[in-house]
This record gives sequence, C-alpha cells and structure tokens, in this order.
Amino acid sequence: MTTTHTLKALSKALLLATGCLTASSVFADQKTPEQLYPPLTSEVLPELAAKGSYRVGVQTLDLVNPAQFDPATQGKRDRPLKVEVWYPAANSANAPLTSYSDITRTGKAFTLQADAMRDVAINNKEHYPVIVLSHGYTGYRTIMYYLGEHLASHGYIVAAIDHTDSTNADVDFKNAPFSGFFSTLINRSRDQQFVLNYFNEQNNFASKQVDSKNAGVIGYSMGGFGAVNTIGGCYDFNEQATVMFTGIKDSAQIKQVQQLLNSCAGGQYKNPQVDTRIKAMVAFAPWGGQHNLFNASAMQNIKVPSLYVAGSLDDISGYEGIKNLYNQTGSPDKYLLTYKNARHNIAPHPAPAIAKRSSELDIGHYYEPSWSMRTLNETNKHFVLAMMDCHVKGITSQCEYLDLPQNGDQAVVNGKPLPAWHGFDNRFSTGMDWQQAKPRTK
Repeated sequence: MTTTHTLKALSKALLLATGCLTASSVFADQKTPEQLYPPLTSEVLPELAAKGSYRVGVQTLDLVNPAQFDPATQGKRDRPLKVEVWYPAANSANAPLTSYSDITRTGKAFTLQADAMRDVAINNKEHYPVIVLSHGYTGYRTIMYYLGEHLASHGYIVAAIDHTDSTNADVDFKNAPFSGFFSTLINRSRDQQFVLNYFNEQNNFASKQVDSKNAGVIGYSMGGFGAVNTIGGCYDFNEQATVMFTGIKDSAQIKQVQQLLNSCAGGQYKNPQVDTRIKAMVAFAPWGGQHNLFNASAMQNIKVPSLYVAGSLDDISGYEGIKNLYNQTGSPDKYLLTYKNARHNIAPHPAPAIAKRSSELDIGHYYEPSWSMRTLNETNKHFVLAMMDCHVKGITSQCEYLDLPQNGDQAVVNGKPLPAWHGFDNRFSTGMDWQQAKPRTK
C-alpha cells in the first residue's frame, strides 16, 4: 500500500472514530445538564462499579509546560494544558453538583450532569495516589469523566488532560484532520509525565494529600499510545513511519524528527528510566501496535503492571495490534480484557443528545453497534478500580478481581453453567474474554 493510500485509510478511520470539526466554542444554553447515568440497580452491575465512600470534588486547572518543542514552528514554546481534577471532597463540603461542557466533533455544544462538587476543599484525612487520565485523538478531558469521579470516590486524585492540539476544539478534522497529529505523537506521553510531576512536585491545592510514592496512568487510543510509552515502551519510528505520520519530506528533518519521536518514558530520551511512582497502567484500545511503533526490547523490559482493554473488532487501533502490545509487554502482572464484537469506542461516556441528533461524524465518537455504552462504562469502572487498588494501593484482596478464567460466557458443562467471573452476578459476565500472564490461583 502506498503512503498516500495509507494516509487516506487512516484519515477515513479517524473520521469515523475520532474526528471533529470546530464550528463554535460557545456552549449551548441548556436549562438542565443532561444526565447520562440514570439510577440502575446494583444487582446487574459488577461489584467494583459501586460508588465509593467519598463524595467527589472537582477543579479545573490551567497548567503550562515551559519551552516545549512546537511542531508547527520547529522551535520551542510554552505548552498550555487544561486539566480537570477529581478528588475526595472534605467531609464538610456542601455545594451543588456541577456540570461539564464541551463540544462534539462538528462543534456542537453540550453540557452534562456531574456527580461532583466544583472547587470544594479536598479531604485531608488521607493521602491519595494520583492517576493521570488521557483522551484520544481527538477528544476532551471529560470524555471519561465517569472514571474520574469513580476513582475519586474510592480515594484517588484523578487528573484528566486536555491535550493541546489534539482536542475537538483544536482540530478541524473534516478539512485538516492531521493538523494536530504530529503534536499528538510527540506530546501525549510528555503531557502525562508533566502532569504527574506537577501534582507530586509543585505546590497545588492537593499537595499535602498526594501519595508521592504511588501513582497510575490511564489512556484511551492515542492516550494509550502515550501511556505505554510512559511506562517504558520506547517508540521505534523508522524513516517510512516518520514520513507517513508527520508528512515531513526533507531528509535532514526526518532524521531529526525520528530522534525526537523515538523517546522513552515521557520524553526522557537520554535516560529511559521509568518513573518509579507509576505502579499501574491501563490502556483502552491503544494505538500504534498495528504499525509496530514500539521497540520490542523496550516492551519486554516493562515491569509496570498493565491492563489492556480492547474490542475484538477494533478497526482503528486494530485488535491484533493491541494483542501484540499485550504479548510484548514484559510485566509479570499483565492482563487483556476483550469486549467481543466491540470496535474502538470502548472508553468514552455515552453520547450526548446533540450527537444522537447529528451526523455519523458526531455519534460515531460514542456509538458501539453491539454494546451498550453504559455497560462498557460500568465494566470499565470495575476493572480499572481493581487494577488501581491491587497494584497502586496494594490491597491484596482486590487482586482477586483480576484472577479470572478466560471466558465469561458461563458455558454449560454437564448440564450446568460455569460460575460467573468474580465480582459479577450470575448471567452478567457474558461477552468478554480475559487473559493474564500469571496462572490462576484458584
């Protein structure tokens, strides 16, 4: 396949699953924010999808990573990052629930009901690990807000990034779909590492409550591409891949950009030492494996416990590519959750009403033809919390939720269905497969 054909194919795929048009930055005047998660009995939900004991606070921060490489100018400029932070709220906090506003791919505004209080004090009774949450290309910082709120209710500080040059608001995907792609390749992991460093090393509203020894990173699609790099999966762009994904033609520039791209652990090119605070990584539909963009030796040297989550019909990141990343990862604590018959949209919140009434370009960012988005979200909450509790907080009993038979369909053997997965009620673990590196303990 020629480079031109490859670019067209990638453009078509990204238009389907991650594109956007910037039409307006003015949000709709909604009298009442949409509620995407109406009450649902816990009897049909996995155990760890239940809300935790903490009420949740949320703040929006404007951070600046100084003097970063700018692909547009090939020089240095300060890189602004807007970050949504969820955290356990003080017991005395008493404020109305807030909302989240953003735009769809085509610039249509929406506002969603939150289960968090805006700008209230943080609970000062404990120390909480920081979890960095990273969206895809394109996306926005609240596209997985259900995970941010959920983890915060269980005692985590969750920092979700608006990756500059890579959001719905930044990219006119119909007319210039690759305008932010070079920046995304370079900055996704660097942004993750910068935000983690900020909460652990700089003065901020949560400084006194941060568990400075333990942290985690979660990424979706290009966020997963970055997360794998952040835990030590060094990039390995050859000349052909560099040209394909950056559009650069000058041979001298290609060599320079190759060195810039082929970084390890959030841009620590000369010293690929992985941040020892990071104790767990979750990658939803991570991009890059289908193009062999990770160094095989570096992948084998990964020691951070890793959960990969994929749709068996993913046509953007490619299911085989995601499985290759899982297989190459050297950590003895690694897992692969597969949603059978799902495509790429396994991590976003359900579609807002404006997207449902719009074109495929909008609804296609949220819609899964074979799965309920609510079911995917609740299951994601369960497994992400199990992963973080087990490996970040070291709660041994939570590791049992990660020790499962391969198939959750409860096949009938000798006239009786096999037991449901641990944490799932009978009949409700269907449609999923599970792989783990370690043999089952029971």
